[in-house]
Amino acid sequence: MKLLLINHYAGSPEHGMEFRPFYMAREWLRAGHQVLILAASQSHVRSSQPRPGGQTLDGVPFVWYSTPAYAGNGLGRARNIWSFCRQVWSDADALAENFQPDVVIASSTYPMDIWPARRIAQKARAKLVYEVHDLWPLSPIELSGMSPIHPFALVCQQAEVEAYRDAHVVVSMLPKVHEHMAGHGLDLKKLHIVPNGIALDEWMDAEAGHSEALNPEIATHIALQRASGRLVLGYAGSHGLPNALDVLLDAAKLLQASPEGQKIAIVMVGGGHEKARLAERVRSEGLSHVSLFDPIPKGQIPALLGQFDIAYIGWQRTPIYRFGIAPNKLMDYMMAGRAVLHSVEAGNDPVAEAGAGLTVAPEDPAAVAEGVLRLAQCSPAERTAMGQKGRAFVLANHTYPVLAQRFIDALN
Repeated sequence: MKLLLINHYAGSPEHGMEFRPFYMAREWLRAGHQVLILAASQSHVRSSQPRPGGQTLDGVPFVWYSTPAYAGNGLGRARNIWSFCRQVWSDADALAENFQPDVVIASSTYPMDIWPARRIAQKARAKLVYEVHDLWPLSPIELSGMSPIHPFALVCQQAEVEAYRDAHVVVSMLPKVHEHMAGHGLDLKKLHIVPNGIALDEWMDAEAGHSEALNPEIATHIALQRASGRLVLGYAGSHGLPNALDVLLDAAKLLQASPEGQKIAIVMVGGGHEKARLAERVRSEGLSHVSLFDPIPKGQIPALLGQFDIAYIGWQRTPIYRFGIAPNKLMDYMMAGRAVLHSVEAGNDPVAEAGAGLTVAPEDPAAVAEGVLRLAQCSPAERTAMGQKGRAFVLANHTYPVLAQRFIDALN
């Protein structure tokens, strides 16, 4: 089967997030299919940007369309989206004739890529698939306060309705979207849930000692904390508003005020728009047991997570999560066998489902602090048992070989 995957923000281990298109494509290639990924040369989620043109990465072929650089979510990003969609639309004849896809997948966060994908699928007489990462325009409306009658929201809404109407198959990473999609015209017989996952071979390589060694500064710091008798609670990932890290710092302040809480060291690794402000909070509020470190290469993540006693992930309290969550970092935490403290209220909860740790209310520093202490009071064997349950859950449900086959099964 020939699969044409259109994902504006597709990344790779070389360029950074997002990783799902690369790993799914690699598994499809291993299964004997042909794949081509179309992506934009500029993306706000990548750590580095590719040169426009063709490139093959670990056997996965990409075409990077030249798009303008941008920052934030304003007019520059809209121009970037328009540039990408317009160019793919213009190349529809050539793509249909030269690649001759059997399946065309529209898979960006925003839904407007359904239009060039549909054009290519019609010309190639191919099956059209719409893959949903987030619900747009509902996400910017509920998360960012965008008006439902904002021109951009109206365009997204029209594209979403047409995607549900015209796609032969709809794949969602979010597990609780049925009511929303049916309310916008989707025949639920088309819907299949294929969540996010982990690259199994990379984890196996790491566990065999073939991965990158952890940044020495971080490794030394954690070793010193352990030598002082402290447990390490870690966070690895983006430092943005959706990650609710202010709640973690508020909880850290509560912990610092108690004798038991002073036995917890908090390590935060990553970057993002909120990183500098969070670092200033740590400094100005005297949170001496909280340490922030710069992002590390993806290859060091297994080594980093292996140093955590407890892994933390938090969310804002927002209605949009009623449709479910599919965070990559949570899959990594669980694959690393860490006991997880999950601060969330959502339509699904992998931590609770797997028995991989403890779930507490979101945006509640006291609940987070209490959760930290409860997990800290568990024996190492009890935390290890939680971690092993999470790892078994990921191996059964969230590795890319499993997910790639589920995607192919949906097409059939």
